[in-house]
Amino acid sequence: MNASTPTPTGALAGIKVLDLSRVLAGPWATQMLADLGADVIKVERPVAGDDTRHWGPPFLKDGAGSDTREASYFTACNRNKRSITVDMAHPEGRALLQRMAQEADVVVENFKTGGLAQYGLDYESLKTLNPRLIYCSITGFGQDGPYAERAGYDLRVQAMCGLMSITGHADGEPGGGPLKVGVAVIDVFTGLYASNAILAALNARDNARNGTGQGQYIDMALLDVGMAVLANQAAGFLATDKAPGRAGNIHPSLAPYQDFPTQDGNVLLAIGNDGQFARFCAAIGQDDWAQDARFATNTARVQNRAALLDLMKPQMLRRTTTDWIALLEDKAVPCGPINTVAQAFEDPQVQARGILKTLPRNAGDGISAVATVANPMRLSGTPVTYRSAPPALGQHTEEVLREFGLDTDSITALHQQGVV
Repeated sequence: MNASTPTPTGALAGIKVLDLSRVLAGPWATQMLADLGADVIKVERPVAGDDTRHWGPPFLKDGAGSDTREASYFTACNRNKRSITVDMAHPEGRALLQRMAQEADVVVENFKTGGLAQYGLDYESLKTLNPRLIYCSITGFGQDGPYAERAGYDLRVQAMCGLMSITGHADGEPGGGPLKVGVAVIDVFTGLYASNAILAALNARDNARNGTGQGQYIDMALLDVGMAVLANQAAGFLATDKAPGRAGNIHPSLAPYQDFPTQDGNVLLAIGNDGQFARFCAAIGQDDWAQDARFATNTARVQNRAALLDLMKPQMLRRTTTDWIALLEDKAVPCGPINTVAQAFEDPQVQARGILKTLPRNAGDGISAVATVANPMRLSGTPVTYRSAPPALGQHTEEVLREFGLDTDSITALHQQGVV
């Protein structure tokens, strides 16, 4: 795109991204690219915008502390982007987006399979205009197969891929039954996989040694990702042909690796090897446990988990959570609190790492700043930048259009026609 680069630094400085995605998976991917320095132009529907702008409460506050009409959900995955509004159903809007794609490095979209072909914004149409284009489609079930036409939702995929079947307490226990993860993790993981795929495609195109100079198509499916992130649970099933079940916070292959009630709450023990277990036993004056053949090795502890927990649970109730952490912290026995989100942000390590970022916003909508969570990637030479808060709807429409050579009269005409 002929758009001027908002920042001269960053690992992806000079990369232009046309973001046609909305909700979470696609925007998470493009925010990752934006954090790394890419110029991401977020295309939204006039008036309505991205669905998540309205997914509240909670809503952002204005200067007087009153709710605005901007949902906080949107801010989770849209910083460092420029928002423009374009009606792709209008011929002028379609032409405008095609012109942008002609000069883009990357297009990301999450419409239903084949949904953009009618607008001439599908990969086959755009690659003829721009052979260097990397085009990433994110759908629920991929571009082929019997479910290709189905809409994709994180909760639906958590259920289908088996994640809910291994999350939550076992049947028969209090609160037992399948449970979704508290964050839309399939969407988030899909965004991460998508951004990795895009980076790989950029390298394949531009690598100085063997770059092809050509773009390519990326087919990302939530269900594929859901199956992939089953990780060791999937590996265990494939090795045994036995489907894993729900076990609450117990680790299926480690013991003791779970939460325990304490005198005043709960504490998390994450003992991952025999040395840690021996040090734990010594700390509580139960050295004989580590010598007991039932508990001497991790495999034995897993096989005799019930007997081990019968011994441990009364011991864990003798101290407060704080006392347990103080006792074990200097003995290299992994132990910690089970925080609320509020407590997590108050944690001294979280504060020391600068996880909370507050970005000023000057969009004329009464919202002066937006709090956001730092990108966890810390690159020494090309660090992540925090250039701008998540934008207001259409905040940069005129700015971007002018960068494409449109004058005031042309922009006014587009507004009058409802194109932008």
